[in-house]
Amino acid sequence: MDVWVARQPIFDRRRQLYAYELLFRSEAGSNQFDGTEAASATTQVIANSVLGIGLDHILCGKKAFLNFDRNLLLGNLHSILPKENTVLEILETVEADDEVLAICKDLHEQGYALALDDFVCRPETERLTEFAELIKVDLRTTTKQEQMRLLATYRPRGIRMLAEKVETLEEFRWAWNAGYDYFQGYFFARPAVMRGRQIPAVKVTCLDLLREVQQAELDFDRLQALIENDVSLSYQLLRYVNSALFSSRVETHTIHNGLARLGEDGIRHWAVLATLPILAQDKPGELIVLSLVRAHFCDCLSKLAHLPAGKYAYLMGLFSLIDALIDLPLKEALQRADVAPVISGALLEIAGEHDPYLNVHRLAGFYESGAWEEVSRLAGELGIRTSAIGKAYAVSTRWAQDVLHRRPDEKVTARKPAASCFDTCGECLT
Repeated sequence: MDVWVARQPIFDRRRQLYAYELLFRSEAGSNQFDGTEAASATTQVIANSVLGIGLDHILCGKKAFLNFDRNLLLGNLHSILPKENTVLEILETVEADDEVLAICKDLHEQGYALALDDFVCRPETERLTEFAELIKVDLRTTTKQEQMRLLATYRPRGIRMLAEKVETLEEFRWAWNAGYDYFQGYFFARPAVMRGRQIPAVKVTCLDLLREVQQAELDFDRLQALIENDVSLSYQLLRYVNSALFSSRVETHTIHNGLARLGEDGIRHWAVLATLPILAQDKPGELIVLSLVRAHFCDCLSKLAHLPAGKYAYLMGLFSLIDALIDLPLKEALQRADVAPVISGALLEIAGEHDPYLNVHRLAGFYESGAWEEVSRLAGELGIRTSAIGKAYAVSTRWAQDVLHRRPDEKVTARKPAASCFDTCGECLT
């Protein structure tokens, strides 16, 4: 699903970019607010920014200003936002009663920066300034005399002042000379609409799980919590460990025991098998096959090359197609999954020219495309006999088909679930 967020820049006195105010937009062709109720608009902005486009992509290291009305202040929505680069704009419509003041005090103590939007000095709004770090003043509705009074009152108290609705060079010069700290308005830039795709919640859970299994040492408590919070993953794990793939007369009934039974390598491979069909929903079935084949093939190649930490190669093969699985550019998709640098460096081809994982990734791609001269060259650099590569690919293809078509209760002979290439094919590759 396409999602949109508009961002309008805020500049400091040197005309350097300081922050963006994030604004709700309902469609790409619109650069106007459509009248959506304030709380709903901000909720959509947060959802689209955090889940759809990604705050890092929108902010590029700058701060985010977000409008908060009374309902949002009381609703604890701020808790999903990073306090170090979030400024909560308290709208001028918020009544500064005791409940709101208590919330503002708590937010201030938590480390969130508060800004007072379209500030007009009144006894009730004055109470909010105790917790405010910024005050925004509308140049269009506030007289110059009143602006000078506000500047003289609040800047000495350490509150930074922001001039908004700056639309001409003359207005900017006046506001700069008056002593404002920050500036926002059409004179600098109109809000720019950014487009992204919102990933369904079930796919977000899958990405979280894949992120966890990349760790050198697995956090079993974190994994257990992730799986238990998803009915489908819980069912799949228990069905898997109680299947005929495992020879045990005692059934496993808890996620904790199931994870212990699988072990670290088993968990990593089960996570891929469990999440891949979900990530590939509404995609061609061949994409799942190719993802599994490439994951296993890269794992085989890494072991033939005697590389350490073989789990990286398996996940690298899987993540090489993640852009197609979740409909995002590869770089952004890898960021969403918080892929380990050794994997992302290889897939984005920004690792060193002789990086072994980059060469495994390239070797797999060249073999699939039939670029035999490059296959021979990279095999030599990795210390792999070329005769073993074709065998590894054949084994990986059979393995992927077995995994996809084997029923959980199907009997298997003398073989446990493959934790690596060599668990599956023995010494046939060497």
